[in-house]
Amino acid sequence: MDNSILNPGGTLGIIGSSTNGVGLVIAARNAGINVGVYGDNENTETMELADFRVVGAYNDQHRLQNFAERCDVVTYESETIDAAVINFLAAHTRVPQGVDALEIMQDRSLERAFFSQLNLNVAPSATIVSLDDVYQSIGSIGYPSILKPIQKGLGQNRQLVIKTQSDIVKAADLLDWGTYLLESLIPYEKELSVFVAKNSTTTVFFPTVENRYRDHELIATIVPAQIDSGVDAEMRRITQEISANLTYTGVFEVAFFLTKSGNLYVKRVVPTMHSAGYVFDRATNISMAEQHLRAIAGLPLMPVKLLLPVVAVYFTPAQESGIRTQWQIKTNWFFNFYHRTRLQANKAPVAGHVLVEAPTVKEALDQIDDTNIWNFHQERSQDQPDD
Repeated sequence: MDNSILNPGGTLGIIGSSTNGVGLVIAARNAGINVGVYGDNENTETMELADFRVVGAYNDQHRLQNFAERCDVVTYESETIDAAVINFLAAHTRVPQGVDALEIMQDRSLERAFFSQLNLNVAPSATIVSLDDVYQSIGSIGYPSILKPIQKGLGQNRQLVIKTQSDIVKAADLLDWGTYLLESLIPYEKELSVFVAKNSTTTVFFPTVENRYRDHELIATIVPAQIDSGVDAEMRRITQEISANLTYTGVFEVAFFLTKSGNLYVKRVVPTMHSAGYVFDRATNISMAEQHLRAIAGLPLMPVKLLLPVVAVYFTPAQESGIRTQWQIKTNWFFNFYHRTRLQANKAPVAGHVLVEAPTVKEALDQIDDTNIWNFHQERSQDQPDD
């Protein structure tokens, strides 16, 4: 038997317990694969669904090793898992995703070096270690700009939007935490994403999606993205180039900004599944989680086909009353209520998402707009959230 294949009866380990893991647990168990989950919070739906669970700190090497040795394969389902933890697990079991992509994308300086090596178009930026660096760099970076820690995942309270020179002094306290990146804010018209599944021999694309954010929160994902075919082709070319230079197995996302003038900027790479990919549960012939499982299990990747337009909208507990009304009357809306509300640092909790099917994207968006639950026409933030 090929030991590189995760077969029915084998055990998949998932480290992390965000909602990304829920679909992965379900896909694995449908395939006859046992699932263990490791995380620092037992009160999550991913933990609840697992065959076995290990609750522990991410620096508890004894528990991590015990967990790894019970699993044939381990996958991380969140980009926030420390790359050092994945390195440790890889010494005790197979981690097909590897750690290289995670190490690069968790560090903004390494990420920029990677993008620069490929000559990709990204927002102008500068490395900042002191307040003087900000004053010296702002002339070339321009206003507005955003100051972000080099290390990702520290939250929006460690970031600062600089709109005028008088804002710069506010950076003094932030810089006590360490090295930062000053980045120009791109006045984009659309934020777009290309999701890819990759193994050692094949790269398979999902249809391009448009993402809509408000106050750093993802509120909607639209597929297919309403863009020119030339723009779509260029994003796929860039994504293929990134994929070819990235040591990684599984599903990942490349996010882009598209400006009104038609310029494309690479925003970031997410080296794992992302909630924007939930839209594929209804829009395509295979879900993001199922394709990720196939990749890390060593199975051939399935060619992806778009079945019909779908808009995914994400809702908070405050919106649940309106959602429950739609539950009673909509026949083309597919509801996902999270059993354990997903809490996000410095953000409103997410209670679930809805997948709206329609003959066209416009019809789906019109139905959503008619409910007045999300108010899509409200001005969206242009703050380039990536934490």
